[in-house]
Parts: sequence; structure tokens; C-alpha cells
Amino acid sequence: TKKPPFRFVSIGPVYRSDYDNTHTPMFHQIELVALEKGLNMGHLKGLLTEFLKFFFDLPELEIRLRPSFFPFTEPSAEVDIGYSHKDGKIVLGKAENWLEILGCGMIHPNVISNCGLDPSEIGGFAFGMGLERIAMLKYGIPDLRSFFEGDLRWLNHYGFSWGTSPSLFGSVVP
Repeated sequence: TKKPPFRFVSIGPVYRSDYDNTHTPMFHQIELVALEKGLNMGHLKGLLTEFLKFFFDLPELEIRLRPSFFPFTEPSAEVDIGYSHKDGKIVLGKAENWLEILGCGMIHPNVISNCGLDPSEIGGFAFGMGLERIAMLKYGIPDLRSFFEGDLRWLNHYGFSWGTSPSLFGSVVP
């Protein structure tokens, strides 16, 4: 039997009933879980703050955590990033307004116990976010639904070209 620390990432499709310019009935989510002695909410907040500033390349990005509820974490939070409007566009950074970007929390002690670990010795945190949502914000894509329409003009506009992106398996040749 392996012992902590554990860290793992899971990526896959999520299905729901929402459908508008910022929600789709299917999207791809990435989740990260860390289990280790001594982990606390400060570690989670620090990791998320540094990750989001790096991902968006905005050292001054304002971030806040709001209390929330997820049955598998306690405490739970939703992470918002600051933004403002300029010339009809969303500009990330300083917070005139807030935009929810992901959910997170400390892994519930019952979940840790059900994994055969002692929650008095091992703590953990988890967070998850929609991949299309963060790409939409990073690249200024106004409508999430465009990701799923298969329009080659849209793909070409954003510089996506079939067979030219690096992959784990090398190039794909038509």
C-alpha cells in the first residue's frame, strides 16, 4: 500500500443542462487533488493565486475566495478573479467586478477516511475548473459554444491548425 503524499490530476468531460454564452451542456474539467500531512487552506489559496497569476500572465490579478458548498470538501470555496470593462471588453486584473472561475476546498474528513487514511494525520485539498472557460478568458473568446461548433474559420482565427500542435505522440500526418 502506498502512503501519502499523493497528488493527482483528472481531466474529462462534464455534462449538465446549462446552455448560454458562458455555459455549455458539455465541457472539459480539470481537477487536482493533493493529500499530505499538514496541508491547509493557506496552501490551497497560495497555489491557486500563483497558478492563476501565471496562467493569465497577470502578476497584479486580484483573487478572492468566497464560501461555498461542495459535499466532498469542507470548508469549500469558489474562486473569483477581478475584472473591469474597457471599451466594451472584459479586462482581467483589478477588481471593479468579480468573475467566478473555479471551485475548491479542503477534502472532507469522511472522504479521507473512506480512502483508508486517518484524517487527523492527513489533510488534503482539491480544485476543479472548466478548461474551455479559462481558455475563453485567456484568449478573449466571447462565446463558449464556439468551441463545440466545429467551424474551421473559428479555429483558424484563433491560430488552431490541425496537425501542427505538439502532442505526446508526435505530429499527426493526414
